[in-house]
Amino acid sequence: MGDEAHDFDQVWREVGPVLWRAMVAYAGGRADIADDAVAEAFARAIERDGQVRDPKAYLYRVAFRVAAAELRRPTGAPVEEVVEDVLPLADLGPALRQLSPGQRAAIFLHYEADQPVREVARLMGTSSPAVRVHLMRGRRRLAELLREGDKDS
Repeated sequence: MGDEAHDFDQVWREVGPVLWRAMVAYAGGRADIADDAVAEAFARAIERDGQVRDPKAYLYRVAFRVAAAELRRPTGAPVEEVVEDVLPLADLGPALRQLSPGQRAAIFLHYEADQPVREVARLMGTSSPAVRVHLMRGRRRLAELLREGDKDS
C-alpha cells in the first residue's frame, strides 16, 4: 500500500457527494443508511491514512460493505426518511426500490454518475461481468415494472 497522506477535505469534495448519492440509491432511498455508510467509510479511511493507496476505491468499498450490513440487519423501527429526489433517474424511484441493492448501485454509478463498467466494478469491489449482470437484470426488471405501471394507469 501507499505511505502518502491524503487531503481528506479534497477527497470529500471530489468523492463525498456522489458517494452519498450512490449509497442512497443502494439503500433504496434510505438517507440514514447512506449517512452512516459514508461517515464510517471516511472515518476508517482517515484512521488508515498512509495505508490507503486509492482513497476513492477504498471509500466506495467500505461504504458498500457498511450499507450492506445495515440492510441485512432486521429492524422493527420504521424507516426514518426515504429520499426521493436524489435517487437515480428520480422519476423511476418507486421502481428502483424494487431492484436489488447491487442492481440499484450499478445503475446509479453507470447511468447517473456516468462511470464505465470497469470503474463501477472497481468501486463496488466486484468484477466487470458481475456489474454487467446487475445492469442487464436491473434494466430488464425496470422494463417489467414500468410496463406493469403503464397497465395500471
